[in-house]
Amino acid sequence: MSAPSTDVIETIVEPVRVDGSRVRRSRVHRMLRLAAADLFRSPRGAVPVIERGMFRQVFLLWAVARATSLGLLWGAYELARSLGFSHGPDGQRIGTFLDFITEWDADRYGQISLEGYPVSLPMNVQGDILPNNWAFLPVFPTLERIFSPLAGGSWQLAGVGISILATLGATWVLFLLLRRTTTPKAAWWAVVFFSFAPLSFVYVLGYAESLLMLLLFSALLLIHQRRYLAVAPIGVIAAFTRPGALAIALALGILFLVRFFRRRVDPFPRIQVIGILVSGALSAAAGLMWPVIAQAVTGTRNAYIRTETGWWLQSVGNDEFIPLTPWFRQAATHLGVIGPILVIALMVGFAMLLWSRSVRRLGIVIVSFAFSYGLYLFAVFLPQQSTFRLMVPLSPLLGDERLSKTKKRRTAIIAGCIGLQTLCVWVLWTVNHP
Repeated sequence: MSAPSTDVIETIVEPVRVDGSRVRRSRVHRMLRLAAADLFRSPRGAVPVIERGMFRQVFLLWAVARATSLGLLWGAYELARSLGFSHGPDGQRIGTFLDFITEWDADRYGQISLEGYPVSLPMNVQGDILPNNWAFLPVFPTLERIFSPLAGGSWQLAGVGISILATLGATWVLFLLLRRTTTPKAAWWAVVFFSFAPLSFVYVLGYAESLLMLLLFSALLLIHQRRYLAVAPIGVIAAFTRPGALAIALALGILFLVRFFRRRVDPFPRIQVIGILVSGALSAAAGLMWPVIAQAVTGTRNAYIRTETGWWLQSVGNDEFIPLTPWFRQAATHLGVIGPILVIALMVGFAMLLWSRSVRRLGIVIVSFAFSYGLYLFAVFLPQQSTFRLMVPLSPLLGDERLSKTKKRRTAIIAGCIGLQTLCVWVLWTVNHP
C-alpha cells in the first residue's frame, strides 16, 4: 500500500555536542520520525488474502454473538415484565418482546417510516424546540418502509432484520479491513471483541448503528485500497443514516494532505487526487445537508440543531449551541471545577491512545478516521448514556495487538464484555435509555 519506512524518512545522525534546545528538538524530531515510520510502513504481519472458510467462521461468530445478545435481552424482558416495569419514553407497560426491542429510538424510526417528518415542531413556553423526529435521519426508516411488506407489514420486524443483517456485513468488512492492517490473530480477536462488546446488544435492536458501521467500515476498506472515488456514494448514504459521516470527509482531507506531501516517495496519481477530492467534498456536503433540509421543510431557523439540543434541556439548559463546548458544558454543570479538568484528561488520554505505537501500526487510514470521529463526537455531542453507543464506530481500534497478545488477556476481555453487556442490557436498555 505504501512505501516502506526506509523510503519515508531519511536517517539523520546528530553530533553529541549540542545545546539543550537542540537536544529537545532532536528528540521531538526522532519521535515524529518514529511515528511516521509506524503510520506509513507496510502493515507488519498483515495477510490481506483471506483463507478459504474464513467467512464461515465469521458467520458463526456473528450468529453466536447475536444469539447471546438476543438471549440477554429476552432474560431482561421476562424479568422486567414479571416485575411490572414500564418501558420506553411514554412509560407504557411492556408488551411483546418485539415491542421491547423496538422502543426508544427504534420507535422514532418506525414513526418516520409510517408518517414521515413533522412540518411543525413542538415547543415549550420559552420557545425551545422539544425532542422530535427530525433528530433521526431518513435512510433507516426508508429501508423499514421498503422492506416491511416482506416482514408481513411490520416495520418492527423489518427494522430488527435490517439491523441484524447489517451487523453481519459490518463484522465481515471490519475483518477484511483489519486483515490488511494488522496480524491475522489480532484481526480475528478484534472482530470477536466487536461482536461481544458491552454495547453489542444494540446490533439486534431496531437502531441504525449497525447500518452506519457497515457503511463506515466499507468506506475505510475502500480508502485503504485507494479506491477513493468509490467512497463517494457510501459517504453520502452514511450522511443520511446516522450523524458522524462527516468524519469520513475529515479523514479524507487528512489523507489528501498526507498523500500530497509524500508524493515523491509514494506517487499520488491524478485519478486518486480527483477521487479523494470528489469523495471528500460530496461526503462533507451531504453531512451538512440535513440541517438545511430540516430548516427548509419546517420553516424554522436552525430546526435540526435546536431539535438535537432539545434533549439537552434537562441536563444543561437552553443556551445556544457552540461547537467544541458540549463536553465542558456538561462536566461543569454537574461536576463543577473538576469537570473541565476531567474532560481535558479524557482528551489527553484519547490522544495518547492514538499516539501509542501499537495503534499507529494500524496505519494512517484507521488513525485518521479515529481522530476525525473522536473530534466529531467531542465537537457536537453532549456526553450522556448514549455516548457509549456513539463510540462503537471506533471499533477498528480493537485491532490494537496489545488486546489479543496473551490468552489470559483475551479471556479476561471476553468475560468482561459478556458481563458488561449483561449489565448494559439492564441498566442502559431495560431501566434507562442507551
